[in-house]
Parts: sequence; C-alpha cells; structure tokens
Amino acid sequence: MHEMIELAWKDRDLLRDADVVDHISAVIEKLDRGEVRVATPPATPDGEWTVNDWVKKAVVLYFPIRQLQTYEVGPLEFHDKMKLKHGYAKLGVRVVPHAIARYGAFLARGVILMPSYVNIGAYVDEDSMVDTWATVGSCAQIGKGVHLSGGAGIGGVLEPVQAAPVIIEDGCFIGSRAIVVEGVRVGREAVLGANTVLTASTRIIDVTGPEPVEMRGYVPPRSVVIPGTVPKRFPAGEHGVPCALIIGRRTESTDRKTSLNDALREHGVAV
Repeated sequence: MHEMIELAWKDRDLLRDADVVDHISAVIEKLDRGEVRVATPPATPDGEWTVNDWVKKAVVLYFPIRQLQTYEVGPLEFHDKMKLKHGYAKLGVRVVPHAIARYGAFLARGVILMPSYVNIGAYVDEDSMVDTWATVGSCAQIGKGVHLSGGAGIGGVLEPVQAAPVIIEDGCFIGSRAIVVEGVRVGREAVLGANTVLTASTRIIDVTGPEPVEMRGYVPPRSVVIPGTVPKRFPAGEHGVPCALIIGRRTESTDRKTSLNDALREHGVAV
C-alpha cells in the first residue's frame, strides 16, 4: 500500500488505474478508523513524533479521484467531494448539531463535538472536547482528554507533505480563540490562555526564571502560556510585536482538573 501511494505521487497518470484508486481509498478508510495516522506518537514521553509523509500523500491524492456530489441533510445541502463521517453512536462519539467531521478524520470513543469542524486526516483521541466553533484542521493530531475551547483554531497541513502537522498532546487545555498553526507542538497538559497565537515563527518565551528562555514551535509539557508582546525596532520607531509567554507550570497531580483549576487561578489566566 505504501509503495503504491509513492508511485502514484510521482506519476499522477496512475490515478486512472482502478487498483491505485482502491489503494488510496483504503488508506483513507484506515485513517477514518484510526488504523493509520499522519503522525505516530513517540514510544516514550520525551521522544519525537514521526510524520508519515506517505499517508499525507494519500490524502492529497484522494481529492482528484473523488467527484463532486450533493448531500442533503434535512433542509441543509452540501456540494463537495468528501463524504461526511457517520455512525457516531457505534463509535461512542457525541455530536451536537451543527458539528461536522469529514470522512477520513478519526474520532475516538468519548469525544464530544460541539458545533465545530474536524477535517480529513485529523486524529482526535479519547475523551477530548472540540467546543463551539472550534476547528481541527486537516491532519492535526489531538491527544486524550484535550479541551479545545470555543473558537480555538487548530491549523491543518497537507502540502508540502514534509511539513509536520499541529500536535496537541494529552491533557492540554486550549483557551478560547487561541490559534495553533504551522506544525507547532503543544506538550502534554499545557494550558494556552485565551487569544494565544502560536505559529512556527512565534517567539515562545519562558519568563519563570531569572532570565528569559526563548524557543519556537514547541510548548513544553504543563506550561501555562498567555499572549504577550516584545519590543521591536522599525524604521518608524519601536513597537510591540506578538509573542507567547510561559508564566508558570501546572503542578503534578493525579487529579488533572484540580491541577488545571489551580493553575488558572494562580496565574490569572483567561480561558
């Protein structure tokens, strides 16, 4: 299956071959069931995620082999190449109107979708909530017990295929209107305050010690993060540009909810 996808990626004329089409469709079906993933979690908590480029290629190749179709759901009408996900009761997933997940997105048991959107290739693990008007973009990886608050935007990525997807690890809390894009990885049990924006180039500054420690593209586990600004000189003078500030850590606790509430109160984080 892997080899067939790679061959079709190099030669798009192969998309006319029924066997190739079947292989691509099979990969999307496995994505939908969670049997393959765009990114594989590390074997140890401190390990690195592995991006499976060939799976992303299968998602990209799925679009040209599909035809536009009209779907009617009561008075609503959709006209798209992608089917919608279905069978939520059997999956053990709660879906509130008007939540939509595309076929090819995996939703694990216990997931709750408030009116929201989950795109193809995404993986949402057990007991996570996608709150009202939150978006999980294509191929994004959401861990267990994650809460994506209202209006949170988790960015998607298909091309370039080498680009890493956004990864939100287990137990994270993503505040209202927070945005995480461009392959940023948020470590387990981290908290992002409302309106925090993380891109690949965003300066993430740990200000909990005597000297600031700067990083990009990664939020360490259990960090409490809020939006901030840093000064930057321009021809017209010095102005503040956005950054993200790590202002504390969630404490180790067997009761994660208690630990989260404590962290929010202690640091006065708006979520």
